[in-house]
Amino acid sequence: MSSLRLPPPASFSAAAVATIVGFGGTVALVVQAGQAMGASPEQIVSMVTALCLGIAVPGALLSWRLKTPVILAWSTPGAALLAASTLSLGWSTAVGAFVLAGVMMTLTGLVPALGRLAERIPATVASAMLAGVLLPFCLKLFLVFPSDLALAGGLLLVFLIMRRLAPAWALPAVLAAAFAVLAWRGQLGLPQGSGLFGSLLPVQLAFDWKAAVSLALPLYLVTLASQNLPGLVVLRAAGYAPPAGKLIFWTGLASALLAPFGAHGVNLAALVAAIGAGPEAHPDPAQRWAVGVLYGLFYLGVALFAAPLAGLFIAMPTAALALLTGLALIAPLTGSLSGMMSAAEDREAAVLTFAATASGMALFGVGSAFWGLAVGFIALAARRWIGAR
Repeated sequence: MSSLRLPPPASFSAAAVATIVGFGGTVALVVQAGQAMGASPEQIVSMVTALCLGIAVPGALLSWRLKTPVILAWSTPGAALLAASTLSLGWSTAVGAFVLAGVMMTLTGLVPALGRLAERIPATVASAMLAGVLLPFCLKLFLVFPSDLALAGGLLLVFLIMRRLAPAWALPAVLAAAFAVLAWRGQLGLPQGSGLFGSLLPVQLAFDWKAAVSLALPLYLVTLASQNLPGLVVLRAAGYAPPAGKLIFWTGLASALLAPFGAHGVNLAALVAAIGAGPEAHPDPAQRWAVGVLYGLFYLGVALFAAPLAGLFIAMPTAALALLTGLALIAPLTGSLSGMMSAAEDREAAVLTFAATASGMALFGVGSAFWGLAVGFIALAARRWIGAR
């Protein structure tokens, strides 16, 4: 009967904070990803709605079933990968790649041997590829300064101050400041016909080998290495024993099922998971799973009103969107750069991966994320093969 007790106020506040940080921190990047893939405003609303449902329903059910605070999120590095793409493959082809990435993640959770193989992916190379994907967004942040110094400088100042005072609230504070300035300037609005409620708009799938290599494979790898595996580490650090295969399977299946509506990837959260899995969320670790359920319920509310929430970012000036995205990716870029340089013997391969990915090059219709991985793996193989002779 104790499991039916109403959670304490701290659990509600932890779930609310995790929702605000998770959604508000990177929804601008998700909108940019949809725009880069050629999605219409209606399709971007469907994308956000599907992602929120994929976070809400499986997360709440897994939390209740496993009695563990399973906090899910959309793939932030995956969204950055999509937003950085210059291949112009089209929305239907991109969605086909989302399905393939979800299927690969499902198989990783289903087949133990694949999970063990995935864990052997060099963290340095995976981090370097992610850093190469994120770097252009952080550079674009500073390219806004010459055209709008007041907004760019003000948001950067808010970000730096809040990172010192309350790191978890830095991005929501930047978001609130940006909305306040844009509203004062008369630049804040909603696209026509956005409506009040979220919606799911199915897409006719198109599969293409270039999209499979350029989008599906890198999307799968960065989501696994930069979201799912760190998410498992957070839960273990909080004293839980999460069933890795089961969690990866269900998040992969949710991604595959929701991909036809535009969801690019649902996975375990890392940063916001620490908010829900820590002692501040509930004094009793055995009852902390309730935070995962509450978090899922909050995300159901976000999914319900996804149209106006996404619409604010769809109608936002390009410069403001670039500022918000760049600031949101400073912390992930910092972590990726640290990870790529963590092993001295792999640094050359990591730098090559980073440079090739950040270059944005495309060969044979295949994007730079794949070539970055290829260069990195070749460099690692050469060093180990020559060293073994």
